[in-house]
Amino acid sequence: MRIRIVDAFTDRPFTGNPAGVLLLDSDRFPDDSWLQRVATEVNLSETAFAHPLPAGAEADWALRWFTPATEVDMCGHATLATAHVLHATGTASGTVRFAARCGILSATAHEDGTITLDFPTSPLTPVEIPDGIAEALGAKVISAHDTGPHIGDLVVELADEQAVRALTPDCRALTAHSERGIIATAAAEDPAGSYDFVSRGFFPRVGIDEDPVTGSAHTALAPFWSARLGRTELTGLQASARSGLVRTSLRGERTLLTGHAVTVIDGELLTTPSS
Repeated sequence: MRIRIVDAFTDRPFTGNPAGVLLLDSDRFPDDSWLQRVATEVNLSETAFAHPLPAGAEADWALRWFTPATEVDMCGHATLATAHVLHATGTASGTVRFAARCGILSATAHEDGTITLDFPTSPLTPVEIPDGIAEALGAKVISAHDTGPHIGDLVVELADEQAVRALTPDCRALTAHSERGIIATAAAEDPAGSYDFVSRGFFPRVGIDEDPVTGSAHTALAPFWSARLGRTELTGLQASARSGLVRTSLRGERTLLTGHAVTVIDGELLTTPSS
């Protein structure tokens, strides 16, 4: 069984967010425990598993994502990585539709090498700033927003870009403040630069202290910053150590996420679901 490691939301190896990708030959997923063991072995923020669906189905492929600790409802970078593998291997062309726990997603490849994901926009609800979150982050929080059921994050706005970059949070303390993780964000220091806002994502509840580039979080960051900046087309920089760019386009109930991806490892998984 082929397994690939793909760096997503970047056009350079060893940057962006790495994801494991396994394209399965069967018409169904193996046992959940096997999928989880593989994801734990790969030990990246997500490993994607996909199998083809029959002609006439609502989508082309079924898709699931696992962190080293659990399955998640929505993952942007591993979807981008999966679409990249499908197109790079000639298995698919044009637009690919995925059936996932969060609904039908699509990925469209472009001539410039980018791929655009079509995801549901996360509903943002302003909430009171939780007691203790500023202490857990080590920074003053300006506002807080819940992101709804599929991603289950808390978006917290900080004073400026440098505050986001300087975070050294107490990740154990952060687990008390959201279902999945905390997205810290601020406007770009230079409004005329190559990106409009910055973010960092911390997900200790699902086994990831800091995620390098979180595509799904941008389904919440896009409406958050579009409302503040007055534009529907934006670029976000996730300011992790690996870093990555996500171009966002807000389309009402849908958000388009565009980025590059590059395969860095292509190998063979020496085990099968029946072993």
